[in-house]
Amino acid sequence: MKQRTIAKPVKSVGIGLHKGKPVHLRLEPLEANSGIVFYRKDAGVSIPLSPEYVVDTQMATVIGKDGVNISTIEHFLSALYAYGIDNMRVVLDDGEMPIMDGSAASFCMMLDEAGIREQNAGKRILRIRKEVRVQSGEKYVALKPSETASFAFRIRFDHPVIAEQHRDFVFSKSGFIRDIARARTFGFLKEVQYLRSKNLALGGSLENAIVLDDTKVLNPEGLRFEDEFVRHKILDAMGDMKLLGGPILGRYEAFAGSHDLNHKLTLALLADPSAYEVVTLQVKESVAFARSFA
Repeated sequence: MKQRTIAKPVKSVGIGLHKGKPVHLRLEPLEANSGIVFYRKDAGVSIPLSPEYVVDTQMATVIGKDGVNISTIEHFLSALYAYGIDNMRVVLDDGEMPIMDGSAASFCMMLDEAGIREQNAGKRILRIRKEVRVQSGEKYVALKPSETASFAFRIRFDHPVIAEQHRDFVFSKSGFIRDIARARTFGFLKEVQYLRSKNLALGGSLENAIVLDDTKVLNPEGLRFEDEFVRHKILDAMGDMKLLGGPILGRYEAFAGSHDLNHKLTLALLADPSAYEVVTLQVKESVAFARSFA
């Protein structure tokens, strides 16, 4: 497997979830072994994508450097994970990624428009060698050894529309586009009202999130999937695992996981060199793994 970047620059514009202001986004190719680098052109600061640059995980995954932050990167990163993008410059003119429709679908379309270019360097893959788990009460996230890449998530909400949902997703790019990418972020009306009282979620609307009151979904078009909520949690998890750099050959499992627990999981994994290895896969398994990114 070879590293990947995009074939040409592409750009878009969308509303930031919290400030409610337009954000201009441009994606640019980078050379092999450059990684994913975010650039705030309004501040002149570059922020490499790495767990060490995560500065907040309360409501989204936020990276920062020298006092300059970029928020809500996880939906975008899930698309980069699925498309196998290793090297890219992400240029923004504000402190958050555009929310688009609350899913990863728009970012997938940007990557389709840009095209994929393979590079003359081996791909960095993290093979999980032993289980790493982070737990908080009954909530947990874990990475486990496996010969396939998969994400399993279970959620439980005291709400009649959500209740308990579970999904087990064996990774493939085509499966991500079909089953995961369109799943939108969600929130409760009373939470939105509270956030707006704090001058947050000013860009949030029924156009970019599923909003629920105490009994029902308020979006007039309803849900895209019956279990859209747990599908979006898998989307988030894939985005958060992208901070590890390369794709994971292993199994991610979670119950009621969060951005905070995901971040702690990446730190716990990297802190234990015996828990993973960076590998160039053998020909037979490399072909099978590469096929999942086709």
